[in-house]
Amino acid sequence: MRPGPRNLITDVAGLRVGHAQDAGVKSGVTVLTADAPFTAGVHVMGGAPGTRETDLLAPDKTVEQVDALVLSGGSALGLDAASGVADALRAAGRGFDVGGQRVPIVPAAILFDLLNGGDKDWMVNPYNWLGREALDAAAPEFALGTVGAGTGALTATLKGGLGSASVVLPDGVCVGALVAVNALGSATMGPGRHFWAAPFEMGTEFGGLGMGAVDPAALPAIKGGHKTATTIAIVATDAALSQADCTRMAVAAHDGMARALVPSHTPMDGDLVFAASHGDKAGDPLMIGHAAALCLARAIARGVYAATPKAGDLLPCWSDLPG
Repeated sequence: MRPGPRNLITDVAGLRVGHAQDAGVKSGVTVLTADAPFTAGVHVMGGAPGTRETDLLAPDKTVEQVDALVLSGGSALGLDAASGVADALRAAGRGFDVGGQRVPIVPAAILFDLLNGGDKDWMVNPYNWLGREALDAAAPEFALGTVGAGTGALTATLKGGLGSASVVLPDGVCVGALVAVNALGSATMGPGRHFWAAPFEMGTEFGGLGMGAVDPAALPAIKGGHKTATTIAIVATDAALSQADCTRMAVAAHDGMARALVPSHTPMDGDLVFAASHGDKAGDPLMIGHAAALCLARAIARGVYAATPKAGDLLPCWSDLPG
């Protein structure tokens, strides 16, 4: 296996990703879309999820394809980002045809970033417009770190961020991951710079520090006070998968979250993974699931690694750590 040419989820041909953010609010939106609908599934393992239209992604539901997937800050208020995306897609003639009416299918998930030091005293919910702007910005190339849904993200010890990674399997199938890291726990081992995801790093994509020393008896770092968190992700492949296959891919990808964040899937995390199939290649679902977990672990570390300091930050960035 090797990373794709961009080492981004958009190495899955035809997918595009866009960000929009508000520096004052310290929050933002990330949208994944394509020129045509694509098959999707979802799996939730956190105890406090915030979602829109995830029920229709179950394998027994009628609508099997979506027009976009949205990751947003803002807690439940951020779900309005999907409305902005849906409105823009409908204006462009996109959506599920119901008697001549177009209904864009835009599942979404949110993370809690309302207590990150940003100004949340808005008069009008900003997420509808942020959703539209993120959709308009969607492209094969996109930034990592303190952007989009990762703008205001925090972990227990460091700023979180928006991460992505990809891998090409020996049979040519590409798998990628996109994640907004806002975990209750930590992406790094203790107070140091080593990532929990270190065993899965390819090259020096998040510093190349190798493994750190792990104390199995140590209690993990977690957010204090209002233990509000959530890591939300999308994994994708250019293999032709059914909705049921996508669901299993999402389940497998959660293994990558548990490898990269300690602890994961807690009662106060809303940890969720969407899975998308956009392509017609033949692939092995078992290896695709393995690759999805690998990519998600790497993407989580890359998101924290790429975070940049901003005015009013409550926590340091990884790049601020000594060593």
